[in-house]
Amino acid sequence: MRCPSCNCQDTRVLDSRPSTDGNSIKRRRECPVCSRRFTTYEVIDNVPITVLKRDGTKEFFDKHKLALGIERACQKRPVDPDAIATAVENDLQNSIAQEISSRDIGEMVLAKLREVDIVSYIRFASVYREFRDIDSFMAEIKTLSKKSGRKPRKTSGGGEND
Repeated sequence: MRCPSCNCQDTRVLDSRPSTDGNSIKRRRECPVCSRRFTTYEVIDNVPITVLKRDGTKEFFDKHKLALGIERACQKRPVDPDAIATAVENDLQNSIAQEISSRDIGEMVLAKLREVDIVSYIRFASVYREFRDIDSFMAEIKTLSKKSGRKPRKTSGGGEND
């Protein structure tokens, strides 16, 4: 690490400790030439993940954008959209792939939502899977019911003959 005063490359570390957020290491250094002390921070250099969109375009992964989409599905539900987005981001950072399709990201979100809240899962799936009619929506509910081992409840439409 170069000294900011004299540009000497041979600085020594006096003290190292984790930063308060736990995502970096704070180091106190001293220059042997000019005796100046300074602080550096060491952080993990995450390689940006490229998302391949359905239309063929590419863009960098944006956790905030993902969290907004999840937030819409989780509105008025006991789910923390940021926690889901963070879990997906962590899974992406821990994978070897540097490029992933938006379809795969959507499936990751659905898997996490299925674990925590079925209503949020259905809401997200209805937009993500682009249900065009009631039949495709009901097919998803039946598939979900088979996986969980529960039968879908019949709801009353409010009429006397229901």
